[in-house]
Amino acid sequence: MSAPWYRNRPLLLLVVGSQLNTIAFFATLPFLTLYLSDISTLNAATIGGVVGSIALIAAFGGFLGGIVADRVGAFTLIRIGLVVYVATYLALALTSRLALVIGLIVLLGVARVLVEPSMKKLLSLASSGSDGIAFRLRYVTLCLGAVVGPLIGAALYAFDAWLIFVLPVVVYLVYLGFLTVNRARLSVLDRGGEREGRDWGHALADRSLLLLIAAGFVIFFVFSQFESIFPLFVKDVRGADAVTYFSVLLAANAALGIVMQFPIAWLARRLPQRTLALIGSAAFAASLLLFSGLPLHWGFAAAGVLLWTVGEAALIPLPDIVIHEITPDSRKGTYFGLAELRYLGFFLGPLAGGALLGIGPSLYFAAMAVFAFGGWLLIRARPDREPEPPGGRDATDDAGREPAGAAGELTGKDRELTGMDRELAGPRLVGKE
Repeated sequence: MSAPWYRNRPLLLLVVGSQLNTIAFFATLPFLTLYLSDISTLNAATIGGVVGSIALIAAFGGFLGGIVADRVGAFTLIRIGLVVYVATYLALALTSRLALVIGLIVLLGVARVLVEPSMKKLLSLASSGSDGIAFRLRYVTLCLGAVVGPLIGAALYAFDAWLIFVLPVVVYLVYLGFLTVNRARLSVLDRGGEREGRDWGHALADRSLLLLIAAGFVIFFVFSQFESIFPLFVKDVRGADAVTYFSVLLAANAALGIVMQFPIAWLARRLPQRTLALIGSAAFAASLLLFSGLPLHWGFAAAGVLLWTVGEAALIPLPDIVIHEITPDSRKGTYFGLAELRYLGFFLGPLAGGALLGIGPSLYFAAMAVFAFGGWLLIRARPDREPEPPGGRDATDDAGREPAGAAGELTGKDRELTGMDRELAGPRLVGKE
């Protein structure tokens, strides 16, 4: 029987590391556009392109990062990525020459390529057989980082702009030291060098994975609207009060995102993933229609944020959870790396959303509400596949059958709960949160 997640020492160590990473990220990234505008005469589109290059490099380079993680080991690659982060942010703190700053910002995307697929692989390996709770915990760290990071970053930027680059240097050095101290516990999760992990053709030919990536793209395409285009609509409606009003909505979304993850996890154990995806997509669609009612009453937006958070909590971790379940251990880096392509939705979503809002709010909200169901349709089209047994294909016999006691179907009411599931379902955990 699996131990509860809070007794899984390697998993806890990785979650703490993920929290450090998200705080450093959110303390810096929201202020990069302001920093570039302060030190240059670049127009808004160019500044957006420079900052957006981080996501583009991470999306297209993630596959390569995942392949390397399978070859040399995810733990090793994370440490290399953290060194790149420290060196890059330190250089940004020491220079204000525009050409160097642009090059260093691009290099942040390279560091992300080294860290993100490797971190997801280690989370998956540390939580083998746990029904993907690691990725719901990771989502909670993202929500906490989104709350704490900008507050710290804003205070540092108000004091002196270059200080926003000092904080990540300190945080990533702490993170690197943290990994080094716990090397014995974490490095054994994945040493790399497995033959199967080098066969990246499996990932490109895996229809189930490709449909998951497409679903993730649609999910992020719609999800990106809340922090990019919806604020423009709020500004048109609320005028001078828009910043304060949207800040309240954003804070409510982040707080609800933490709270919602646990009831959603409880629900996920009782419903098939396709049904959970439908609930999340319907929540996104309904919230978009409610947002369109903001000119009538602020209550529509408040109700919309509640439903939006339900959709977010259900859908954002789902592709990673499915990849965790269906992928052999030796290919997890490659699969998680290729799945980084879905983050293109964060880049293309605001472009399409801005164009639609320019035509008219009614068209924008209606089109996005319809498009929100695309993620569910793609997940629904994914062919059924048995989850990988703990330990990957090595846990199966020569005929490819799982031995007695191996993991079976992970969805449906008749699924056998692990010890970790039972703890998550109990009121004690919810009460602690």
